[in-house]
Amino acid sequence: MYSLETESILKILGFATFSFLIAIVWTPALTKFLVKIKAGKQIRDSGDTPIFSNLHQKKLGTPTMGGILIWGTVLFVILVSAALAYLFPQYFEKFNFLSRSQTVLPLGILIFSALVGLFDDLFGIWHIGPNGGGLRMRHRIILYTLIAIVGAWWFYFKLDWDVFHIPFLGDFSIGFWYVPIFIFVVVATAFSVNETDGLDGLAGGTMLIAFLSYIVIAFNSGKYDLAIFNAVVAGSLLAFLWFNIYPARFFMGDTGAMSLGVTLGVMAMLTNSALLLPLFGSIFVLESLSVLVQVASKKWRGKKIFLSAPIHHHFEALGWPETKVTMRFWIVAGVFAMLGLIIALLDRNFF
Repeated sequence: MYSLETESILKILGFATFSFLIAIVWTPALTKFLVKIKAGKQIRDSGDTPIFSNLHQKKLGTPTMGGILIWGTVLFVILVSAALAYLFPQYFEKFNFLSRSQTVLPLGILIFSALVGLFDDLFGIWHIGPNGGGLRMRHRIILYTLIAIVGAWWFYFKLDWDVFHIPFLGDFSIGFWYVPIFIFVVVATAFSVNETDGLDGLAGGTMLIAFLSYIVIAFNSGKYDLAIFNAVVAGSLLAFLWFNIYPARFFMGDTGAMSLGVTLGVMAMLTNSALLLPLFGSIFVLESLSVLVQVASKKWRGKKIFLSAPIHHHFEALGWPETKVTMRFWIVAGVFAMLGLIIALLDRNFF
């Protein structure tokens, strides 16, 4: 008879593999659909971003909204497992990882934010919005904030949760301060992931590393259903990455970047490891900081610090091949994620 931990590890590996295979199988149908509806990427060429426009003109027309592959697979896998457990409990109950305490909230947040991002992608395809490119970043941040408010409300009022963990110091009850902290973590993560989604395989690879890290964090916290949920996301992300590495068959789009960014922020709060998120998502932090620094420098100094922002475009402008930028960022992300896991494991044994 397997122990609970061994059984959970087998489920994690099994569901990750299953979601990968499911995503691979239906990718051709999704690609055909995206081409049929002419969901081609629009490259802005307003004159405000000459370096970006010049570097990425070759990507014009590549299908976007590939993030559907990720959240669509996650939704399918989790609903199938729940349905089989309901219909044949004697055989499949142990495979159901849809639980109110662990996975209902991240699943709901994932799907809701994915649908919001989907409409943003469609606005861009249909040339709706400023310069025909969909929503502006400030409008997206407003949407991130509204979604984060719903999540914060759920945690604070429905789950009666206001505990914030500081590594090596312990848990602290922070009262209503939990709400603005929750909102900040989710919005900052979503913004950062959105900024990272600019090169073939960059956002997909760095998010894969982050969600793999949260498999370990959730498992180490005894949240086995949440660990399986992260594994399903990771498996579908791996399949997406198979088709998104250079030259990309399709792009993630806001339906992927928005949903995964918001979900990653929620995951940090669910596992009470928000202070480790900058390590698990180190590239996201780097990307968003480069944008903020660039904007501030242009406003207050009248000149740029980077040739182009986010910073991955700066390295492109320096002459680095796109694949070199992506792979080196993957390496940096992996190293910092390992550091985050070391701190998390040491912290758990500290108390």
